[in-house]
Amino acid sequence: MVLKDILRKIADSGEPVLLKDGRGEWQAGDLLEQLSDARLRTSAYMQPGLYIAEINESGYLGRVLYRFGAKSETPH
Repeated sequence: MVLKDILRKIADSGEPVLLKDGRGEWQAGDLLEQLSDARLRTSAYMQPGLYIAEINESGYLGRVLYRFGAKSETPH
């Protein structure tokens, strides 16, 4: 599976989640719009509710790309 498919599945689910990395927090739909095509074609694995990890060339889990977090429900 590629990162684009995983993000599309999350976005289509309507679940209130944020994807977090060392640079910030995003909704899956925002990442679909912002990431390059090359990045979206990255082989990846999703452990639901925990993380999305890259799959390296050897077929093993590599670095964690995003960790799951709950979307804040506080009004702005």
